[in-house]
Amino acid sequence: MSHISKDKSQSKTLVYVVSMFSIILWGMSYIWTDVLIAHDIPIFYFVFVRILMAGFILFLFNAASGKIQSIKKKDWPKFLLLALCEPFIYFLCETYGLKLTGSPTISAMVIATIPIFSIGAGILFFKEKINLLNIAGILLSLVGIVLVAMAKGELGEHFIIGIMFLLVAVIAEVGHASFTKSLSGNYSAQVIVMYQFLIGSIYLFPLFIWKGLDGFNKEVYFSPEVSYPIICLAVLCSSLAFSLWVSTIKSLGVAKSSIFSALIPVAAALIAWILGHEYLNLRQWGGIALSTVGVILSQYSGKSKKQ
Repeated sequence: MSHISKDKSQSKTLVYVVSMFSIILWGMSYIWTDVLIAHDIPIFYFVFVRILMAGFILFLFNAASGKIQSIKKKDWPKFLLLALCEPFIYFLCETYGLKLTGSPTISAMVIATIPIFSIGAGILFFKEKINLLNIAGILLSLVGIVLVAMAKGELGEHFIIGIMFLLVAVIAEVGHASFTKSLSGNYSAQVIVMYQFLIGSIYLFPLFIWKGLDGFNKEVYFSPEVSYPIICLAVLCSSLAFSLWVSTIKSLGVAKSSIFSALIPVAAALIAWILGHEYLNLRQWGGIALSTVGVILSQYSGKSKKQ
């Protein structure tokens, strides 16, 4: 019994380590995306290239390891909706939100409200219960986000629109997690993410042709300053991080895995601060801490007698 218990403990620890690694990579993704925006690279260009490259990398990996599975007829609607939620809606709204707010830290803070929206979806669609700690956590998170946002000083002209884009991205992520959980019992993590990105690249292709190639200059677009962050986003933040995250959702479930997204702004803020992209004052650090505690409280369910 003790041997089994030890194996379970080690397995759970591994899930947490994998989850944290994904969060760190996603925290870094805000910095790389911000670099591309600073170089005036069209969003429809680098999002499409990132997603297509990630899908192709996973296709090669699955083909080499003999793990490619065909999509069952009954699962096609789920995969189509999965790819619509993310990468299509999520990445476009997240990237535009980052561009309009002008801050990787604030963007990550809004994305960190994903667990709160997961609670809302649970109440509305699955009749899940909510307690006073959950309500207190939601309020703390909102206060924390306001503290971080207001500490930035002068906000951009389109700041509020940027926040709205980010909130749409949050809702899309809740849908993505739900569809991922329903598919994870029949497909491996790498296969789910592969189809998700390949289908998503088809959704994005018309926008890539329409707007992504505006002002295309191969000397700029293929330069190391542009190619490096795109490759990092595709290989690390999409292919690797999403594959690891599907395993997390499969192991912990939608609600528990979403708790880790509260740490995305912490990772993004620390990385931005270390690299000199943003200066964080005491109020911002307080807001980040408050929001993190709030999201964790919003997920607390307590223990019933049966549990």
